Amino acid sequence: MSAERPIDRLLQIMARLRNPDGGCPWDLEQTFATIAPYTIEEAYEVADAIERADMSELKDELGDLLFQVVFHARMAEEAGSFAFDDVVTAICDKMVRRHPHVFGDAEHRSSEEQTVAWETQKAAERASKGQGGARTLSGVTATLPAVTRAVKLTRRAARVGFDWDQIDDVVAKLQEELSELRVEIDRNDREKIHEEMGDLLFVCANLARKLDVDPEACLRTANAKFERRFAYIEDELTRQGRSVDDATLETMEDLWNAAKRSERAS
Repeated sequence: MSAERPIDRLLQIMARLRNPDGGCPWDLEQTFATIAPYTIEEAYEVADAIERADMSELKDELGDLLFQVVFHARMAEEAGSFAFDDVVTAICDKMVRRHPHVFGDAEHRSSEEQTVAWETQKAAERASKGQGGARTLSGVTATLPAVTRAVKLTRRAARVGFDWDQIDDVVAKLQEELSELRVEIDRNDREKIHEEMGDLLFVCANLARKLDVDPEACLRTANAKFERRFAYIEDELTRQGRSVDDATLETMEDLWNAAKRSERAS
């Protein structure tokens, strides 16, 4: 008799938690809508562990994310929609279908060719399901982080030729949008400031795509840098018997620059 697989144990745990007879009251109260924010949060925590190259933490966070999949699948099974095995079968079928150069007779593809073929296949699948027809930008998830969605939208548009030829063209557009924002700031038109700020961020996302960098990852790095340097300011002030509450902006800027010099020297 074969040993129980860990995934079977997890499925049994989830079923027990959702069992009206002796299950967990909190788990029983949950719905797809209430669990969705936790699913998103766990995905971000996976990304954070990867960013920090913490393999032990990554193992735990991947487990948390897997639990979210099992949770959603269990609720769907209770509703008679599908079960966990159906989720696994669907992704297996999709991976085989979208990799004909590995599992079929298609010729070998480069990474770039596979990216194009993948998106083409996705578009064909959406059309076959009646999801958006032939529209280029159909199917880009609306609930994605706005910067990530901007990259995906512009990548789709670029595939049909709607794109700048050179990075310098994007930089010029960035400067143009910054100038337009400056005009609205001077006018103090809050509605227009909102619009122009959006345009500026959209072009920044576009520039990141052209530079082949992930703007979300770039901003996470910048956030971490800001936290690290501000912590340096607070630590130095504490060492001097002071706090940020009684420090001048000039003092904090001097310490900020000291933090930068310390990082460059290390």
